[in-house]
Amino acid sequence: MAAGSTIDALGQFELTPVLGTLGESLHFSQSPLFMLIAVVLVLSFLYIGMRPAAVVPGRLQAAAELGYDFVHDLAVSTIGEKGTAFFPFIFALFFFILTGNYLGLIPFCFTYTSHIAVTLALAVGVFLLSIVVALRHQGIGFFKHFLPAGVPIGLAPLIVPIEIISFLSRPISLSIRLFANMVAGHVLFEVFASFTIMLAGLGVVGQVIAIAPIVFNIALMALELLVGLLQAYVFAILTCIYLREAVEH
Repeated sequence: MAAGSTIDALGQFELTPVLGTLGESLHFSQSPLFMLIAVVLVLSFLYIGMRPAAVVPGRLQAAAELGYDFVHDLAVSTIGEKGTAFFPFIFALFFFILTGNYLGLIPFCFTYTSHIAVTLALAVGVFLLSIVVALRHQGIGFFKHFLPAGVPIGLAPLIVPIEIISFLSRPISLSIRLFANMVAGHVLFEVFASFTIMLAGLGVVGQVIAIAPIVFNIALMALELLVGLLQAYVFAILTCIYLREAVEH
């Protein structure tokens, strides 16, 4: 928020205890609180949406079916026939990230995907799952991927370390991409909102000029709706790609 003539754009990401003394004693901050809210929202959306099971679906049922079909097609078309087994995981991951991205666009709510600890935990989970799946389906043959077929054995001391570093960098790139996009959007929101407050305090002329950052924030809201969806999609499809590589021989 604007404090005098300064703008504290990063203060919104600070974690503070919630739920009073109980939250303080448990070190329960707004981040896990909004994770729980996201889980409840997604489960409620699916339950209420699918409960009618009507032949001609209403809007909520149509939205729930659209979300189901979208993620199912994403998993099966990317991973292949074995993608059905991973569909529940991909579905939960996609909607958990999407809801986290969108919750932060509501006043007084918190975007837990703007914290690197959260996105890194999700990315490491995907990374470890892909290794377990690869070892289960390929056994020790999984390690052959670090020396691509056709590469002369003499280049192995150069190629193998590069492939290992590239493989180990996956959770880092996956987590930073989501974290950075969410942080950047909310910082811009804060900056433009602070400009509005600061300009409004400069009299009539300032109040007229203050309309400009308000317009920017409205346009930014539309952009963030798109970015939130795209980042959830990118995280989900990269997860599918990693799992496809794990199940392929």
